[in-house]
Amino acid sequence: MRIVSWNVNGIRAVEKKGFSDWLEGAEADIVGVQEVRAKATQFPPHLAEHPDWHLHVVEAERPGYSGVALFSKRPPDRVHESLDDPAHDAEGRLQIARYGRLVVANAYFPNGSGKNRDNSRVPFKLDFYRRLFDRVQRLRRGGARVLVMGDFNTAHREIDLARPKSNQKTSGFLPEEREALDRWIEAGWIDTFRRFEPGPDRYTWWSQRFGVRERNVGWRIDYVLASPNVKPFLRDAFIHAHVMGSDHCPIGVDLDPAVLD
Repeated sequence: MRIVSWNVNGIRAVEKKGFSDWLEGAEADIVGVQEVRAKATQFPPHLAEHPDWHLHVVEAERPGYSGVALFSKRPPDRVHESLDDPAHDAEGRLQIARYGRLVVANAYFPNGSGKNRDNSRVPFKLDFYRRLFDRVQRLRRGGARVLVMGDFNTAHREIDLARPKSNQKTSGFLPEEREALDRWIEAGWIDTFRRFEPGPDRYTWWSQRFGVRERNVGWRIDYVLASPNVKPFLRDAFIHAHVMGSDHCPIGVDLDPAVLD
């Protein structure tokens, strides 16, 4: 069973770059996309009405901004969209879908930079981290097998970005942001990719400046975190850096299908 996450940086833009072909060849059962920048009614009709995929979209109130969506071969048993906070909910950043005993949280964590790159949104970002952590911890305590996937907008360790020393004061690598991720790992959540690949130079996002991606000057800011009870079902985790179409690339995990039972 393959579950994939991808910040597409605009579903309409990525569709023009071959998203449908990628989706058909991804061999995935669930695909969570972030930063779709579209209302459900603005999704390309052949995606919205595809016979092989169930689509669930969470919209931002602001047009052309944020938003997440889940494509799944099997319709979810139920989906929750709220963090019980109007400011976060208005930005359309979360859907928590249950498939049997498996719960998949597809999340687009806020960027902390702010309009003037003054890190003014860091408190808002950290509040999102806290609220989502509390929500999935409750699910975990209730016996659910939980995956939290998406664009976390934070590189956790120095190994997770090409130039850590020059980004010490950049949102995405601030100490308080990294500590927010520490909290998850210290609570037992598994960074699935690092379970299989401990080495450097593996990134999921690159600046769109000329030549940056070609030189692999990137950041690993997209993750699939798994609750400890998913570990027996975890078979592989991957970063598909060769897939183009967005400034991010797809990531994901392969699981034993028994995780649903």
